[in-house]
Amino acid sequence: MAERQEQAAPDAVLTRIGQVVMLHHGGDREEARHRFLQLWAEVGEHGAPLHRCTLAHYLADTQDDPSDELAWDLRALSAAEELADGRGAGDPLSVRAFFPSLHLNLAADYVKLGRAEAARSHLRRARRAAGSLTDDGYGDGVRAAISRLELRLGDDDSPDGDSWRPPRQRPTP
Repeated sequence: MAERQEQAAPDAVLTRIGQVVMLHHGGDREEARHRFLQLWAEVGEHGAPLHRCTLAHYLADTQDDPSDELAWDLRALSAAEELADGRGAGDPLSVRAFFPSLHLNLAADYVKLGRAEAARSHLRRARRAAGSLTDDGYGDGVRAAISRLELRLGDDDSPDGDSWRPPRQRPTP
């Protein structure tokens, strides 16, 4: 019984991340970055991979410098790979749904940095991983964003050719 209650209890770190995300979406980017960095200091480089993935994934959006954004997105990918390999708490299969967005964000980072080949590499990985997305608004939005970036890079091997791009979205655990 106690084990069930523990599993059902909300994750305090993810709750705090969600609160900061709302602050960021409300327009206070600087304060969101500050609070995310405070959370990162608490979680640390060796914290739970799900926490590191989620936090780094959102922290990337608060960066002014594209190189810093890339560094945070790479941290998110690294933590997600730990989860997928079963090295952290969480369902390795459900983590697979993170990868299309993670690779898409990395591709966009590399575009900002003028590194087209690295962008194409991550874009191909995003397209391959997109099969793990569900057929809902989020999945449709990520697939559409992949298609849009493929068109922009002249790498349109997408099946739908859809060029609509939603706001940058992040998977939530």
